[in-house]
Amino acid sequence: MIRFFVIFTVLLVGLFTLEILQPVEKFVILPFTSFVADISVWIVLLFDDNVTAVANVIRDNSTGFGVRIERGCNGIEAVIILFAAIFAFPAPFKYKMLGFVIGFFAIQLLNLVRIVSLFYLGQWNQVAFEWFHLYLWQALIILDAMVVWLVWLKKMPRTEIDPPMKTRIAET
Repeated sequence: MIRFFVIFTVLLVGLFTLEILQPVEKFVILPFTSFVADISVWIVLLFDDNVTAVANVIRDNSTGFGVRIERGCNGIEAVIILFAAIFAFPAPFKYKMLGFVIGFFAIQLLNLVRIVSLFYLGQWNQVAFEWFHLYLWQALIILDAMVVWLVWLKKMPRTEIDPPMKTRIAET
């Protein structure tokens, strides 16, 4: 258990530090955020053909309303937490990779729902937009990462857990 928490903490600190470095932001975070905006616009275009995305901004061309997807709104932080939790746990690499890939898409899918809902909510009521943006959706995205991790733990075959962890589980 201590091993898990140490590795989890080291991975979190390392990945969050890496995320804020200027080259990583320029070549990874910003392009990824623009990609998320483009996919969000593609989804909105299924319902409304008067929407565009420029870099990380989604704008309704008829009303002028727009939302900007910033750091913390692109799902990367939740992905980092999931990555640290999965890769800190003693399990075979193939299960770690499978869990991470599925979890990455689960988090990003929910984040797209978040962005599209906030885009429409902001046009309807700014107070509701702020509340959902700052409180409800932030918590749900992090909760999504935690649920994915817990489901991954539950679905992993017990025989695949590293022997030291297997012994400790049997003793409890």
